[in-house]
Amino acid sequence: MRYTAAKHRPSFTFDADLEFKDAGLVEADGAAQVNSAAKIVDLGEGHFVGAMVIDVSAIEIASNDEKYEIQVQLSDSATFASGVVQGATLCLGALETLIGTDTDSTTGRYVLYFHNEHNGTWYRYARIYTNVTGSIAGGGGINFTAWASPLQA
Repeated sequence: MRYTAAKHRPSFTFDADLEFKDAGLVEADGAAQVNSAAKIVDLGEGHFVGAMVIDVSAIEIASNDEKYEIQVQLSDSATFASGVVQGATLCLGALETLIGTDTDSTTGRYVLYFHNEHNGTWYRYARIYTNVTGSIAGGGGINFTAWASPLQA
């Protein structure tokens, strides 16, 4: 008997308060937005362990030099004005830009596990930041949504 990927896909609980990015094309470096406004999520004072669910609906790799680093950034500042650290990163793009792979990235669901502790410090605030490199053609780039699901209480 053969199983489909959908049967093996882990499920996560969606909470609108943990939505980090809604749909929209990303063509240049920048922090993610929800409803056209920069989105910073307050993870609370304690330890947060979660899965960042990233659903990619479009990705341009036509020039074979495109790379998209989707980062979970953490901060002790509610405005990300200071104390910013990188929590976890998902690298997508053309195989020529990725280390240790022989396959171009495609559309689909990617899950990035993260927590808000970095080098012994807990960071209360989180956001998604995308670093874009390569020859992004007009109207090209990456389109994705991102939301977190807590894994432990």
